[in-house]
Amino acid sequence: MPEQAQQTSGSPTLEVRDFLRRRREQIAQRWADEPLFRSVFTVSRDEAVEAGKAVVDALAQVADGERVEDPDAAGFTTVREQLARMGAARSRAGLSTGQVSSELAALRPPVENLLLADVQDASADHVRASVTVLNVLMGTLRVVVMQTALSEGQSLIDRQRLQLLEVATPVIKLWDGIVAVPLIGTLDSARSQVVMETLLESIVEQQARYAILDITGVPTVDSLVAQHLMKTVAAARLMGAECIVSGIRPAIAQTMVHLGLDLGNVVTRASLADALGHVLHRLGAGIVAPGSDGAVTR
Repeated sequence: MPEQAQQTSGSPTLEVRDFLRRRREQIAQRWADEPLFRSVFTVSRDEAVEAGKAVVDALAQVADGERVEDPDAAGFTTVREQLARMGAARSRAGLSTGQVSSELAALRPPVENLLLADVQDASADHVRASVTVLNVLMGTLRVVVMQTALSEGQSLIDRQRLQLLEVATPVIKLWDGIVAVPLIGTLDSARSQVVMETLLESIVEQQARYAILDITGVPTVDSLVAQHLMKTVAAARLMGAECIVSGIRPAIAQTMVHLGLDLGNVVTRASLADALGHVLHRLGAGIVAPGSDGAVTR
């Protein structure tokens, strides 16, 4: 019996480790022709082979630590990002989670066939033990890929959600030194936080002296959001800008009163137009409206 086999015959897990290292090139070559690798690495087959080698190395490292059932084994750390990109690429191509999982499962037979060829002269129990270890290891690989891909997918959703919140919270320059945030739709704590951050950034960028927070299009707010709005007003004041809240609906007004929020220092107006008129007056700008006998200044 070869020296290497003698060293590992007592541990099927370590024998699988040695098999992976010994057959690294052949495994990677076979994986390069599988749909998962072939469809992701479309420019160069050599790139697919190198990616396959990296995954084989990771599996060998996991087997070396005899943690073949542990998705958090250190060996997976080095290839987790690559595996996530591969899984995400297949998802973007329109494959369902089940289909991606099936492509991952297709990586096992080529490796198993090579292992069976290597241990064909061993006892049935030894073959069974080695194949079992390999199957568990490949199953853990599938778990790692799916976990990582799902995590990356959730991160992408969170980033897109934040981007949508920012797009849905535009800050408009109405006049020199005047900015406004017209809010439409439901306000929750996350969006209220984005409103505060976006408004404060615009106050700095525009060197605004006045900021109008118009909530005409907001049907209602809960107590936490109402407190966020008050904090936004206070934060704007700390930035050197006066914040005017316009368009407060009766239901929202009742919520603020029931909460006992101190509105004494907050300037409020019935509509965005009224708020803009108030600010222009504070700036000393005249507002001219047409009258029956000519222009009337107010």
